This record gives sequence, structure tokens and C-alpha cells, in this order.
Amino acid sequence: MISQFFVLSQRGDNIVFRDYRGEVPKGSAEIFFRKVKFWKEDEEEEAPPVFVGLSNVDGVNYIHVKVAGLFFVATTRVNVSPSLVLELLQRIARVIKDYLGILNEDSLRKNFVLVYELLDEVIDFGYPQTTSTEILKSYVFNEPIVVDAARLPTLGPASMFMQGAKRMPGTAVTKSVVATEPGGRKREEIFVDIIEKISVTFSSSGYILTSEIDGTIQMKSYLTGNPEIRLALNEDLGIGKGSASLYDYRSSAGGAVILDDCNFHESVRLDSFDVDRTLALIPPDGEFAVMNYRMTQEFTPPFRVNALIEEAGQLKAEVIIKVRADFATSVTANTITVQMPVPTYTSRRVKGAVSVGDIVKFSSLDTTEDLSCTVGVSFELEAGAVGQTTDFKEGAKRLEWCLKKACLSHIFHQSQRILSGAKSVTNSFIQLYILFQCSFKIVGGAEHTLRTKLTFSQESHGNIAREAGPVNLNFTIPMYNASKLQVRYLQIAKKSPSYNPYRWVRYVTQSNSYVARL
Repeated sequence: MISQFFVLSQRGDNIVFRDYRGEVPKGSAEIFFRKVKFWKEDEEEEAPPVFVGLSNVDGVNYIHVKVAGLFFVATTRVNVSPSLVLELLQRIARVIKDYLGILNEDSLRKNFVLVYELLDEVIDFGYPQTTSTEILKSYVFNEPIVVDAARLPTLGPASMFMQGAKRMPGTAVTKSVVATEPGGRKREEIFVDIIEKISVTFSSSGYILTSEIDGTIQMKSYLTGNPEIRLALNEDLGIGKGSASLYDYRSSAGGAVILDDCNFHESVRLDSFDVDRTLALIPPDGEFAVMNYRMTQEFTPPFRVNALIEEAGQLKAEVIIKVRADFATSVTANTITVQMPVPTYTSRRVKGAVSVGDIVKFSSLDTTEDLSCTVGVSFELEAGAVGQTTDFKEGAKRLEWCLKKACLSHIFHQSQRILSGAKSVTNSFIQLYILFQCSFKIVGGAEHTLRTKLTFSQESHGNIAREAGPVNLNFTIPMYNASKLQVRYLQIAKKSPSYNPYRWVRYVTQSNSYVARL
């Protein structure tokens, strides 16, 4: 099936290489890295997960995924299912992470003997055998060399306002499932992640055209003795659109959760699921998906996006993008990236040599009129914007707007200004608290606006809105899920009265295809 498997670093260094069939030349790793690094076909910035090598001369197909900054690559000369190989590569990466705890270049180099032993059991003569961590424990006997996880970065001055919050330790999911901790003892704990990927399409008027949630409940267990676990979900959970009639009175109040369909891991028992929505299972070793689900029921999207582009004179146009966070103020989002394609005849500089970096971002755009050249793209952020950056990718003809946490130097200078001009200790404390809250978090309820002025090298060929857009949003929101699917309790069978393992439950929402049309 596959001829070779190898893992490359971001620099192109060959960390792991295994040739199973001898059909592909040894220089395939270098060919692959050159193609990926200098990919310029079809105006794309990144290489697709599946492509052919030297213009189909050598007949080698390259299939790869990027995990933790590493390239996991398989080569083949035969016509195989790309989806099958992509899934195999993802599972190999997951198995290696289960054994090593941390998946990075350093851990792979220190445990290369263990990694090669795993590969010999997972793949035989190019054909996959098993990717189950539980089964591999019976055949793999090398112990991993544990690499210390990087410590969490210090929170700086904002930490004085963060008290009483129970946080998951930084080494939560960076432990090997087979290695024992120093002293021969193993910390009894289990981790459950509810991860949801949202796909939403907004019309030019801001109405929702399509919306969908693809979710998964991931579990990673470090419990000894394989005790039985009972995972309870929402009592009013319904499966299938036909089940909505059972909860009409709840649905009208917005309390019911109706999933279109779902599937479960083979270890899950559904004896009482129809009665009390409880899943019973004995978790295998390693990370696995307890449940996958899909939901198209109406839900409140976490962000509202409005975008407008209109002509502002001859060879000019103006773009206005508004992003509003439609979740509670107690929820905070990580870095948000907004991208918007613009007409192909847009350029950074129409004439002259002044770059967009020479423009004062927060001043009026009219200052560009007095310059000796015409600037093709200029940005205007709202007054007092902190931690926001803008850029124009000329090769891809795309605007990029990044909303992220503020830098510490800016916060330090702002703190000094507040302290020097404060009239009382109470007032200065309140102002510092507001500064830190706004600087370190993208809070719910906030609204941000970007105005962009475009100058074209030629006249528009028609409706300019058809030649630009759509706007695409990428984000991650921890401890938030749009579907309202909740874990009511996580019960572990007790071995003794004093047995009380740690339980960690985390919610993460990510964007999948979050698009606003113009």
C-alpha cells in the first residue's frame, strides 16, 4: 500500500525514515520538502495534503499531515485512498504521542528506538496492522525517555487579579501512558475534552444561511486497573431530528440539545443511554474519541461578522469589517484572525516606494493623500485598539486582521501612566484591573471594527463585491461550547473508600468554516 513513511522537522531534517517496499528513491524526503517549501501552484500558499512529485515524472504520490510542527509523510506509487492514508498518518501521530507523552522533535530524537519499534508493529510491508495503543502494549517493550514539558508562561502583572480559579496543570496531557512517574507511583487522573468545530455562513445582510457543529468527546485515561467509567450527558439530549417532538416545551425555552446523528467508540456500552443519557465504558489506554456528533439545530454563533465593500471614487474602494463577540462576558477567546480576499488588481503600492508600514495606523486616512506616492492598501483601526495587527498579503491578494492579547511592553507603559496620574489608590486599582482585563482577554460582548482603504491599478470590471471576499474568521474559544452539550458528571468505579482520582473536563470551540459573504 504505502512505500515509505518518514517524519520531517520544519527545517526539513529527516527525523524518522522507514522504507517498506523499496519502490521509491531514497531522495524522496528532500523532494517532498522542496515541493512543500516552495509551493506556488494554483496561487496557493501551502501545499495540499496530497500531491504528485516531479510533475508525475517519477510517479510518486506524496500524502502528508502536519502535527505539532512536524511533517508526517507517506509515499506510494499505487492508487490508494488518500483519506485512508491521511487517517493512518493521524493515528500514527496519536500513538507516538500516547507513548512519548510529548510530540516534538526533541522527544522523537531521544526515543527513536521506541518509535521504530512502534512503526514495525503498526505497518508491515506497507500495510497497516493496528493503531490501538492498548493492543500495542503487548508487543512493544521499550520504555520511553520522558521529556520535560515546557512550563506555562508567567502571567505577569495580570496574575494579581486571577485568584481562586482551578486550573488544569501544564502537564495534563503530556504524560506517557506507559511510563511510570518518579518513585514508581502513577497519578490517577482522567481527562475529557469536548471539542466542537463550527461552520457558519452569513449573508451580506448578516443573516445566517447555514450553520453546523461537528463535535467530539475525547478522553485520555491514566487510571490503573481499568475501572468502569460512567459519563453522563444532558438529560434532555435528543438524537435525530425526529426526537425534537419529545422536547418541544424545552426546545421553545432553548434548553434542549438535539443532535442530528452520532457514533460511539467500540468500548462504549449504551445499556442506559436511552433512559438517562449515560455512557458506560472501560477506557482503553491512550487518547480516543468516546463520541462523535453533528448538529444543525439552530444555535447562537459565537461571533457576528458584518463586511461591506464599496467604491469610494475612481480606482478606490473602502472595506468595513465588524466583528462582535456574542457570548457571555465571563468567556474569553484566544487569538482571532480575519481574512478577506480582495480584487486581483489590488497592490500594496500603486506607485512610489512608501510601504504600508510607514502609515500611522491610528491616524486619519486622509494623511496618505499628501504623500508623494499612492499607497495601495491602508488600514484604520478603532481608537485605543490594543493587540491588533493588520497586513496585506500581496501574493495571495488578501487582507489579514489579527486580534490577539496585548504585548507586555504596552501594558507596562500604560500601567506607569495610570499610576503616575492616579488621584487615589482605589481609582488606580480599578483602572489597572480594567486595563489588564481588556489587554489579556478578548471578552464576550466586545465589538471591533476595521476600515481599509484600497487603491486599484485599473478600473473594476463590474460589481466589486463579486470580485472580493468572502470574509473568513479563525478562532479558538476555551471553556465554551455552542451546542450546550454538557458533562453532568464523570463517575469512576471505586476500588476502595479512599480512591478518588482527579477528573478534568474541558470545553473547546474552534472555527471550521466561518464565512461572511459580501
